[in-house]
Amino acid sequence: MPGEGRTWGTMSPARMRETNGLLKIGDFAEAAQTNLRTLRYYEELGLLSPASRSAGGFRYYRPTDVHRVLLIRNLQELGLHLDGIRDLMGSREALEDNGDLLERTRRALEEHLELLGKRMQMLDEQSASIRSALGKLDSCDGCEHSPDPENNYCEPCARTGAALPALLSALF
Repeated sequence: MPGEGRTWGTMSPARMRETNGLLKIGDFAEAAQTNLRTLRYYEELGLLSPASRSAGGFRYYRPTDVHRVLLIRNLQELGLHLDGIRDLMGSREALEDNGDLLERTRRALEEHLELLGKRMQMLDEQSASIRSALGKLDSCDGCEHSPDPENNYCEPCARTGAALPALLSALF
């Protein structure tokens, strides 16, 4: 997973001690493999909160929040909208006690697992569709028929009479 086993940005160990182990926004963005604009946007939406701010207004983040950013991106890639991610992840400040934290974490992980399962099913279906199309293309080798604007010899197949896989039907 990105962010694991790496140094946190370009901060030296001395600088990390100086900031109580927190990362300035630029170093945090580098560690999370994102940009400042995205981090600020996540903050606006309530997805991410800096651990503290300096007197000058600089944001400082916990190194472990890198995993939060990576989870947000992962959930987005699975098709979840940022509003839904915010609801799913909630805010640390809204938690009553450790039991709430454990329950919210359990729900978030179960939801994530469910989304992964749906995505895997969709990918399996797409793979099967592509395999079917490739199999049909193999049977087209040597066929003298070819579609043109005035005919459609390939739908259904002029040689076998079978319907084309949907993927090929759109092309032929």
